[in-house]
Amino acid sequence: MSTAEVVDAAPGPSAPLTGKALFRNLHTREFLGHKKKVHSVAWNCSGKKLASGSVDQTARIWHVEPHGHTKGKDMELKGHTDSVDQLCWDPKHADLLATASGDKTVRLWDARTGKCSQQVELSGENINITYKPDGSHIAVGNRDDELTIIDVRKFKAIHKRKFTYEVNEIAWNTTGEFFFLTTGNGTVEVLEYPSLQTLQTLIAHTAGCYCIAIDPTGRYLAVGSADALVSLWDVSEMLCVRTFTKLEWPVRTISFNHDGQYIASASEDLFIDIAEVDTGRSVYQIPCRAAMNSVEWNPKYNLLAFAADDKNKYQTDEGVFRVFGFENP
Repeated sequence: MSTAEVVDAAPGPSAPLTGKALFRNLHTREFLGHKKKVHSVAWNCSGKKLASGSVDQTARIWHVEPHGHTKGKDMELKGHTDSVDQLCWDPKHADLLATASGDKTVRLWDARTGKCSQQVELSGENINITYKPDGSHIAVGNRDDELTIIDVRKFKAIHKRKFTYEVNEIAWNTTGEFFFLTTGNGTVEVLEYPSLQTLQTLIAHTAGCYCIAIDPTGRYLAVGSADALVSLWDVSEMLCVRTFTKLEWPVRTISFNHDGQYIASASEDLFIDIAEVDTGRSVYQIPCRAAMNSVEWNPKYNLLAFAADDKNKYQTDEGVFRVFGFENP
């Protein structure tokens, strides 16, 4: 059980805190290091390291102690020649990080040394990247709606497919047998993996589907849309079971917490909404100052990393991201 779950608990063998009581006494910390805005944040599989990717052409790796007070020294990863738009960690290896950049390359980094160990040049500006749950493949999406599958062992592209519609975000299910694309048509395309043949088209929203998240227990997928709604889908039935309606602007980013009980969603609204997955009830809002680019829950603890279009008083990029969920400021 994480420390966040026992905050403010009554004495004796009471039930763990849930809902608003779980989050209300927790604090946010700021992580400053990038020179321009942060586009992407991602936790490694142990929940102890956090990576951030920025318009300043770098990624950084931060050591975050879930129960401690120190932020730890960060490590800068240099080599990309354009914005680092998205990054993801190897789900089986706590020190391997993959980055996707507008410079057309995908790079693999060793978090112990800060060195780039592998790279591959693709055909377009890369904006999406995700690991297959077993760590064997990486999927990359670019601005030209082209999907590339990379074999991690050889670090070579083994499959490419260009789509005739706008592809916004990509994800595997927890077993790796399905591959999902959110599209500008308001649909989620369900592909079989590895053939990438379309199995089903989910008519999900009345406007473009921007982001997707997979519940870590494998039950659900969530989709965020330009219609300001988040829809929750039962993966086994491919049916929509509920929607989350708290936001008023296009939903840019969503994430399930480690046990699948809560979902965070964010947009241009000046708060991040946390809702109960099973009831759809909004239980907490984290205030923020700008449109959100990325939210991601830690895989072990109730810590939520988030990055936005923050600017300072001179209206230049702040280059910060934040983590909510600490017991102490």
